[in-house]
Amino acid sequence: MDVHRDAMGRRSFLAGTVAAAAAAISASKALGAQQDKEAGVNAGGVSLREKFFGCIAGCHIGSAMGAPVEGWPYERIEKEYGLLDRLLPYTAYGKRDWVREPGTTEDGVERQKLMITAILEKQDRISAEDLRRAWVDHMNPNAAGLVSEPFEGALLAMAKTHIPASDIGKYCDYSGLVSLSRSCHPIGLINAGDIRGAIDDVREIGQLYNTANSRGILWAEVTVTAIAAATKPGTTVDSVIGAVFDNCDKVDTRFFRPAGIRGEIERALKHTADCTDVRQMRQKFDALYSGTGIVYAQSYANEIVTKAICVLRMTNGNTWEAMKAGVNMGRDTDCLTAVAAGISGALSGADSIPAEIVKQVDYATSLNPHTNSKRTLRETSDGLCNAFKARLAKMKTYIDQMAAT
Repeated sequence: MDVHRDAMGRRSFLAGTVAAAAAAISASKALGAQQDKEAGVNAGGVSLREKFFGCIAGCHIGSAMGAPVEGWPYERIEKEYGLLDRLLPYTAYGKRDWVREPGTTEDGVERQKLMITAILEKQDRISAEDLRRAWVDHMNPNAAGLVSEPFEGALLAMAKTHIPASDIGKYCDYSGLVSLSRSCHPIGLINAGDIRGAIDDVREIGQLYNTANSRGILWAEVTVTAIAAATKPGTTVDSVIGAVFDNCDKVDTRFFRPAGIRGEIERALKHTADCTDVRQMRQKFDALYSGTGIVYAQSYANEIVTKAICVLRMTNGNTWEAMKAGVNMGRDTDCLTAVAAGISGALSGADSIPAEIVKQVDYATSLNPHTNSKRTLRETSDGLCNAFKARLAKMKTYIDQMAAT
């Protein structure tokens, strides 16, 4: 055993425990101050319950709205719809015999639904093994190739073996993709206010989809950091972006490596600083991201998450405006909108989203024979919020017990 490394690991564990306890106390106080109006209202005017709903609604509705134009250049979207701001029917994976009801979500949401189920079953943060069990117990056997990516069927087959859950992602060919970054919102929510916990958890469960320390996982850290930060009372767009810069990957350019996550986001924020609408922003991004010719060329995590942070800033965290911006950006519209609107929803809630659109997505889910869960948006977000409260209650009990010793 490496004694030095073991000692460092113990110090890291103890520091993390203290930080988590402090975060729990802070979150518990914030939650205790908002018991009216179904969990109350924080200093920013949006209850924690509504932040959870905004995050889930932003992600799921954004996915459903972006799916019909996924992979399109923005010029085609403009030609056919002007600025798209409604739900449309669509087909996918060449399955022309299944025209999906407007509001039907897609593969990233199906991936996310299994994370949510694992959290609801545990009523706490989850590990890679917890998520593996949710895959085995709850993944719809028809999902892969219909509403989930075909490679997820292979991952499920491996999950049913004795391979450790944290090893499964080693056998996925697509470690740099946005697969995790666009679906990991529940990891940010169950760690609401606890950025370090969110990062630790996405590194753990991300190994079902990616190799450890891969770019896919590093970019997912941005999504969960932004969501965990956005759920705090009084948070602003600037403080969410600041949390990303303070906590996510930074690379030492002395060694001639890429500028790292922070560098890429900073470059894009500067490049789009004068953009006031999506038409301007998508033209600006043409100079930065226009890859073609390889599998999933439009769906790499660095492109999607970077654009999402820029959309967040341009729309000032308004969920509906972020949703429309993502949908009309072109390229991987459903993933971009899921990330941008999910973060915005965690910050500002879902009041800006038209009620009829929320209702239509719930209706489409009820009709979907291949989905991993038919929970409504509200059932999903309330379940996550209740799991977060259960986590706080357990931590408070632990703190009270240990403080008495």
